[in-house]
Amino acid sequence: MAQQTGSADQRADGEMSIWDHIGELRRRIIYSLIVFALGMAGGLFGAQPLFDYLVAAAPAEHLELHAFSPWDAIGLYMKFAVLISFVAAIPFAFYQLWAFVKPAIGPRERRATLRYIPGALLMFLIGLSFAYYVVFPMAYYFTERVTASMGLEQTYGLTQYFSFLFNLLLPISLLFELPLVIMFLSRIGILNPALLKKMRRVAWFVMVVIGVIITPPDVISDLLVAIPLIVLFEFSVFLSGIAHRKRMEARRARELELENES
Repeated sequence: MAQQTGSADQRADGEMSIWDHIGELRRRIIYSLIVFALGMAGGLFGAQPLFDYLVAAAPAEHLELHAFSPWDAIGLYMKFAVLISFVAAIPFAFYQLWAFVKPAIGPRERRATLRYIPGALLMFLIGLSFAYYVVFPMAYYFTERVTASMGLEQTYGLTQYFSFLFNLLLPISLLFELPLVIMFLSRIGILNPALLKKMRRVAWFVMVVIGVIITPPDVISDLLVAIPLIVLFEFSVFLSGIAHRKRMEARRARELELENES
């Protein structure tokens, strides 16, 4: 009976148990999934204009696409809807993450981390542009050269062409969120620059592997992708240092305030 009273007193004081935290996290995830689903529904209406633009802006002068299955067009609409939904869902998901950790951080950290939300959308769009205007043309022209060298005529299937495109766009766009994610986690104390520097060799290796996997097998293409990704990680370490320093300054300021009050 005393234990039950103690638990009730903790809840009254605003403290949350581990199950309360899990329930809160689940609620935030559900909200994010709902926004993602709504974004997909809206993305179906934007699929046709986006399709027309991508076909018109394709690296090929006259791109002819063929449907080899009755489901190809429907599947393509869904892929476009997912891409459009990411644009809407990413800043909202960042907001939900911020709202989840908000009770555990001070007012200054709340204001500072809230600024990352519009930055998440901006970094996603920058990554999307880099993937489409830099990486995709390199990969496309490489496959064209290989096809021509074998004396084959390239016939593009609707599903195959856009699967090739989206398999490049989405991973690179999400990687461009890395600086903001690392800065956010550093600001709330989960990461710090020292830990990131210890992980530098592994991170560089992973970035090089990603660059090799998603680009044609030639050194120039690999470097054109791997180097920006490595710079992205180093920029993340730099931002982590700034966020960590500001967090330490805010903590010292709070400690001084408490000492003066006492």
